[in-house]
Amino acid sequence: MEFSVKSGSPEKQRISCVAAGVFESRKLSHSAQILDEASGGYIANLIRRGECEGKLGQTLLLHNVPNTLCDRVLLIGCGREKNFNAKAFHKTNEMVARFLDERGATEVFSCLTELTVKNKETAWKVSHAVQATEDALYHFDQLKSKKESSRRPLRRVVFSVPSRRELPEGEQAVRNGMAIASGITLAKDLANLPGNICTPTYLAEQAKALNKTYREFKVKILEETDMEKLGMGALLSVARGSRQPAKLIAMEHKGGDKNQKPIVLVGKGVTFDSGGISLKPGAAMDEMKFDMCGAASVFGVLSACAELQLPINVVGLVPATENLPDGLATKPGDIVTSMSGTTIEILNTDAEGRLILCDALSYAAKYDPDTVIDIATLTGACIVALGNHPAGLLGNHSPLVNDLLSAGKTANDRCWELPLWDDYQEQLDSNFADIANIGGKEAGTITAACFLSRFTKKYRWAHLDIAGVAWNSGKAKGATGRPVPLLMQYIFDRMEDMGAK
Repeated sequence: MEFSVKSGSPEKQRISCVAAGVFESRKLSHSAQILDEASGGYIANLIRRGECEGKLGQTLLLHNVPNTLCDRVLLIGCGREKNFNAKAFHKTNEMVARFLDERGATEVFSCLTELTVKNKETAWKVSHAVQATEDALYHFDQLKSKKESSRRPLRRVVFSVPSRRELPEGEQAVRNGMAIASGITLAKDLANLPGNICTPTYLAEQAKALNKTYREFKVKILEETDMEKLGMGALLSVARGSRQPAKLIAMEHKGGDKNQKPIVLVGKGVTFDSGGISLKPGAAMDEMKFDMCGAASVFGVLSACAELQLPINVVGLVPATENLPDGLATKPGDIVTSMSGTTIEILNTDAEGRLILCDALSYAAKYDPDTVIDIATLTGACIVALGNHPAGLLGNHSPLVNDLLSAGKTANDRCWELPLWDDYQEQLDSNFADIANIGGKEAGTITAACFLSRFTKKYRWAHLDIAGVAWNSGKAKGATGRPVPLLMQYIFDRMEDMGAK
């Protein structure tokens, strides 16, 4: 897809389609008004006759509108003007992309970026319009023998900006949006691949491919023998039931000063989770390939940082393994020793994510990090608590937590803080080891974070439980690419704090 920005009046665009908004009740947006005036009231006349009420997502395609140079005008309903927010903006841009892709309009001049979204500037709207367009047109057909494709797909989108002086900012917003969208697509693709293809070794190969693509990118792969030397008994305990060797993948984007402390992102990479000896129910177990969405989001963020050549240091750590039952698999009641020296009684082998993350979090300390954020599809309890809208957020440093909450609001990729109180820690007490790997039925998301917090005392840390937001189940099942937008916005915000351009 080709994206660009342009300043110009909509009726003068010599293009196959111009898209403009209509609000309830039948109120034309600024560009729609200009098109209507040029056409001598042609559009307003149709609106008065009830052809388009302006309800969110409603569409009306007009051909050969008088005194315009475009072939078509697409009117898109935006709902109530006072309620037009970031979510509605995303939906209307998705609708334009899908509608035109299905109807043979290969290019569009989109005036939706003129619409007012509270507290959002033109650059934000351009970047998010790019992301919404790519999101709308994404489909995963890599493994289908017959691929469906539009005869004349949408190939070019030009976004309207108010004036020529905003063109440079708009062009940078396009670059940002394309890089983030590419990162989201990479995260989706990795998570949608089946477990027999996307193995820990496959993930390591994808990291090496990024290393070849980007100059400021470094990759180190730790094998099981390396992990044994480091004492990563928790991570290795999960891998014991699998014939696929575990990997600890370390990716470094070195765009900042060598003395700049890095942001370290740690993504859970269980490429298939059967539950191990504590076997999951068979229904919907096919979806357990998505248990590496945390890892996939780390890949997406690192690739976007490298694509944009951001002047900041970011490290991505991905502990990758399968969790399967086998004669050698870890059993409930087994006790293992983590890299930190903490002994762990494994009461449930299906609480494996925290076991691989705790060793990766201990390893993260070697980078002397500015902050560490782990991202994991960690607990079903998070879905029970928060549903599928925000990610769960917990951390040991209030400013970091607040920065992530703010980034989530800006990116329209929200998270919600849960308490990380010492009151919950005693639920992890063990009669036989330093700590148990589960804390009972109550507050499952919180006790999982409490477990991880035992291994993050040397630095500022936050935990994102993305179990509810990383994957869509049901008929439209597939990865969402979240929380790549949130994490990229956090990185942009950190760059602004540091004065980096």
